[in-house]
Amino acid sequence: MESFSGIFPTLPLGELASTTGRSSAHDVERILRQGRACSLSDFATLLSPAAEDYLEQMAGLSACITERHFGRVIRLFAPLYLSNECINVCRYCGFSRTNPIPRFTVPILQVEKETRLLAAQGFRSLLLVAGEHPKFVNNGYVQSVIERILPTAPSIAIEIAPMETEDYLPIVGAGCEGLVVYQETYHEETYREMHPSGPKKRFGWRLDTPERGYAAGFRRLGIGALYGLYDWRYEAVATAAHALHLLRHCWKAHLNLSFPRLRPAAGGFAPDERFIISDRELVQLICAFRILLPHAGLVLSTRESRQFRDGMVGLGITQMSAGSSTEPGGYSNFDENQWTPPADQPGEQFHIADERPPAEFARMIRRRGYEPVWKDFDRSLVSATTLPA
Repeated sequence: MESFSGIFPTLPLGELASTTGRSSAHDVERILRQGRACSLSDFATLLSPAAEDYLEQMAGLSACITERHFGRVIRLFAPLYLSNECINVCRYCGFSRTNPIPRFTVPILQVEKETRLLAAQGFRSLLLVAGEHPKFVNNGYVQSVIERILPTAPSIAIEIAPMETEDYLPIVGAGCEGLVVYQETYHEETYREMHPSGPKKRFGWRLDTPERGYAAGFRRLGIGALYGLYDWRYEAVATAAHALHLLRHCWKAHLNLSFPRLRPAAGGFAPDERFIISDRELVQLICAFRILLPHAGLVLSTRESRQFRDGMVGLGITQMSAGSSTEPGGYSNFDENQWTPPADQPGEQFHIADERPPAEFARMIRRRGYEPVWKDFDRSLVSATTLPA
């Protein structure tokens, strides 16, 4: 099997992104009539300016596809930040090595405490996040964290420094089921500009991280681009190409896609105005992904405003975070009664937009006729036969 980094240079991504400007209303109507985007070309058409006038129809189709395959539910999870130590220089990230923020790696006993705090709010699904620093997040630390918190949080995914397959094996063996890795930008020149120093500079090696994780046995894979670094239509087409590759070659795992937009963070990075994606364009993008990938999980985080997140319930999104902190040890400083974050979070990766407590967010989901799901599987259902050979 050729890895995605091997075929990536042969993909006509720039050509597909540019064809969005030549798509017509007739092209959009054809795809909507057939009820499915059957190719990357169809997907690019749904991202086109011509498709903007059909956003209501796209949203309706996206909603129908989502309900058909996922029902009327929203899976809830919480990010749990383990460390903001990082050896990379990433121009857009609050954890970047050059930013003068307080650095902290959470002791395992405190991770257990924060897991219990999150469990008291209802969460059984956690995403463990850490900066890229092998001194603090390798050497068995992540594996030990997973083993300690698994009885309280039976669904665990990680978003940490990319590893080789053999390094993922003990993490999967400890009970971790999901791997999330964002390429950040699929535009290689922009990638080099945004990552001037550190191991994250390795564009192709990062591209192949989901495949290395799949070989280790992860049953959920998550990918995505960070919108605001380059042209959003190019990023979307490239993400879709990556997703289709993973669906062909990592077919035993469930695929999730996320749509993070840049948020204010330490360092003061400001995106080029040409690359800012509007709310309406983000809705168009999410609906296009649902029409292309009917079985994929689509994730929306607390980077987005409460108004936007409320409006996306039922339009294609299947997973959302809630009541989040992006600072290591941050939940220990929350007001437990009202679940509100402190005003000052100097060690955070970025500042979230939707600060509602999980219970309030769950009530909103119910008011819209959907059911918040805190845990959607039992570990007894996982066997060796469900994982890659």
